[in-house]
Amino acid sequence: MIKFIGLFFLLIASGVANAAPDGKALFNKYCSVCHGTEGKGGVGVPLSLPSFINSVSDEYLKRTIRLGRPGRIMPAFPKLSEAQVNAIASHVRSWTNVPAVKFDPTPVTGNKEHGKEIFLTRCALCHGADGKGGKGTGVTFSRKRDLPIIAPALNNSGFLASASDTMIKNTLIHGREGTPMVSLLESGLTENDIDDVVAYVRSFQQIEKAEAQEEHYDAAIVVDSPYSLEETVENLKQAIENQNFKLIRTDYLEHGFVEEGKENKQQVVVHFCNFNFLFEALSIDPRVGMFLPCRVTVIEREGKVQMMTINPMRLSKLFNNDALNEACKTMTETYQSILEDASL
Repeated sequence: MIKFIGLFFLLIASGVANAAPDGKALFNKYCSVCHGTEGKGGVGVPLSLPSFINSVSDEYLKRTIRLGRPGRIMPAFPKLSEAQVNAIASHVRSWTNVPAVKFDPTPVTGNKEHGKEIFLTRCALCHGADGKGGKGTGVTFSRKRDLPIIAPALNNSGFLASASDTMIKNTLIHGREGTPMVSLLESGLTENDIDDVVAYVRSFQQIEKAEAQEEHYDAAIVVDSPYSLEETVENLKQAIENQNFKLIRTDYLEHGFVEEGKENKQQVVVHFCNFNFLFEALSIDPRVGMFLPCRVTVIEREGKVQMMTINPMRLSKLFNNDALNEACKTMTETYQSILEDASL
């Protein structure tokens, strides 16, 4: 009897372990923050929109989950199991009663040069002249945008690996009701014209491959100073003002962490800001507020003085936002210039 009870509970435990993943729970955990719990959109596209969900294959959904959209907020989820990806895709599919379209890998042939001409006149306004998407790859639901739905990036490795030529063509032919995307066929283009646009969009894939280089950035920018700690701090303040930044305050690094008066006097932090740059950066991606306003730490150890600050380019890579990368590149160059000036 005891052996039977033990076997019974073993079978139950095995069943729980092998239970199919809960697609709704996974979606709420990984996807709802951008797409909404009911898939009505926000930062991300509205997945439950009939003109979207009824026009994409399950394969497209799965590849999108797996690969994401590099540089466009949508992250990749390489660590999810195949069963988990399938469960999320099934949950998304539950928002429609229309059977999923079949994934059709048949390539579309066309004149990409002519397609480029059409793209620049008909598509670039929303998708960008380089096909890298509409402005405002936002992070908040309240963000001001040029369009009610941000146009997706077509010149994107994640999209190009997920979407078939047939899917792209059908989208151009039928448009997306409920979005600014209109039918190009009804707008006066021929099917041959549309094939040419598809050929041009697919040609982005070669550009993506040529540009695909993973850059490494150090976590911090560190510069040695030939001056004493006090002289270095004064030099740093002057260099900051020379770059049109406003000094906010100078404090000990340990302020607030130890009893007042017992801070390590050989660890000083200089806080500063350029408010125009701050507002511009926040308008691109509010998450940049995690490392702004700016600060530089000056430390003296064993007679050696160093200035150090975070490397914005290292942090920017975590946010998957190409527009933010440009702002962080500017900030990194500014930091380097300030630290170099202070050490001359």
